[in-house]
Amino acid sequence: MTTGPGRPRLTSQRRPGQTTPEEILDAAGELFTTKGFAATSTRRIAEMVGIRQASLYHHFPNKEEILAALLEETVSPALAAAERLTGADAPATVRLHALATYDVTQLTATRWNLGALYLLPELLTDRFEPFRTQRTLLRGHYRQLADRALTELTGESGSTSPALADLPFRIVESAIATRADIERGLLPGPENEGAAGLLADACLRALGWTDPLDEIRAKSRALLAETEGGTPLHL
Repeated sequence: MTTGPGRPRLTSQRRPGQTTPEEILDAAGELFTTKGFAATSTRRIAEMVGIRQASLYHHFPNKEEILAALLEETVSPALAAAERLTGADAPATVRLHALATYDVTQLTATRWNLGALYLLPELLTDRFEPFRTQRTLLRGHYRQLADRALTELTGESGSTSPALADLPFRIVESAIATRADIERGLLPGPENEGAAGLLADACLRALGWTDPLDEIRAKSRALLAETEGGTPLHL
């Protein structure tokens, strides 16, 4: 991706963003998630931004590079949070709850439902190997925290069922399909109202937590505030 000025735009700014690449990504995010990746042309993206198609190519050489940049936005922040939380000084149950809260918040707060792009067949090509690798690493953090949370819950150490340890990751990514159903009018919205806390709670319930979760939620919020160095997210 090139961040230079490129050629002058055809019109005044039409899309949100501080730079032309950000505007391109916003337009592409809308088109890819509403019209489909295959059905979207770079010419149409450029038209929505109000720039020449040649100017778009100054920033992104092709449509696949735009998609790669959008996908990177969905996984990199969560992976960075997972790396911070995995090494944090807190029980695994709290760390897992905090990671799920952060991740669901990211997936549901974006302007477009970019997680819906995860099922595109194009993602199986070599170009998207870096994204697949990042997502696999994130999934591994979830499994590691789930294993440790199960040890805390049962008092027994040892290997855990891979399917059980994978449940929190699956539960978190269910936010993508839920958001899609809301946007289609199949479920009431808004899609992110309470979703982070609800799904974070469900991650622990799936592992066998049966006690009230008030204390876990409070510790999760505090841990997120500490590791992010800012205001805690609302559950």
